[in-house]
Amino acid sequence: MSNVIEIEGLRKTYRRRGQVTVAIDGLDLTVPEGGVFGFLGPNGSGKTTSIRCLLGLARPTAGQLRLLGHRVPEGLGAGMRRIGSIVETPALFPTMTARENLRLLGSVDGIGPRRVEAALEMVGLSDRGDDLVKKYSLGMRQRLALGAAVLKEPDVLVLDEPANGLDPAGMREVRDLLRRFAAEGRTVFVSSHILTEIEQTCDRVAILAAGRCVTHGSVDEVLAAAGHRVGILVKVEDLVVGGRVLEAAGLVVERVDDALRVEVDPGAAAHITRLLADADQWVTELRPHRFSLEDVFLELTNAPEEVAA
Repeated sequence: MSNVIEIEGLRKTYRRRGQVTVAIDGLDLTVPEGGVFGFLGPNGSGKTTSIRCLLGLARPTAGQLRLLGHRVPEGLGAGMRRIGSIVETPALFPTMTARENLRLLGSVDGIGPRRVEAALEMVGLSDRGDDLVKKYSLGMRQRLALGAAVLKEPDVLVLDEPANGLDPAGMREVRDLLRRFAAEGRTVFVSSHILTEIEQTCDRVAILAAGRCVTHGSVDEVLAAAGHRVGILVKVEDLVVGGRVLEAAGLVVERVDDALRVEVDPGAAAHITRLLADADQWVTELRPHRFSLEDVFLELTNAPEEVAA
């Protein structure tokens, strides 16, 4: 499998009023062909700056970048026809209809009406194609931006926070679209700080912190590399006593809200139940528990929970 994105030693600094700000500090990253790749990090970690450098919208201070095998920025022109993107706020004309917006964008690359209609259908806007964009909801605007990104039938989609500001229904729509794009054989490179969505959408992820990649791989590989395991979540009437009983048996126990998280294989459920019953601690709930990508994200980035929500 070839790599569609290769980043080596990327560094980007800004100088303002004599002060040097480091936005990216030696980023190394490869993205294989196919599937959805999540580019994660708290706000200010360098995600958007990295994407801007990758698309030739910002000049790196140091480092080498390749997109579809072409050096960035000098070779981007040769591969731009195969790349679709959304960076920051999508550029749409609010006083034009969705169909007119896509036809105008398509005319730049010689794309005709038939492909415009296919893009509108792909993002579920065929019936609203003649509505003015200024009347669109935020979710519909994001879908239209995705329609613009796939207008060229690109091999690679580079999307910066495509679900930002959407309600749960809108996020689900975007998630389904990304998986559909990947199922068609495209590579989707998507930045986000919405961890639950990424875990449900992506095949592979990379996590940034302070301009560096702190881990990358499949979701399962990232969880395993961070030392996180599956476990069991158990509820008893007296959590303090229940926790002591399990710890006395040599188990690793952590209090999580109104339950105890025990780091054991879910197959040990009967053993835990027996230990607690022998101590007159009756189990009211017991179920498998898997450490989430959000757990790892918060641990590796030291990010406050509200940033990753």
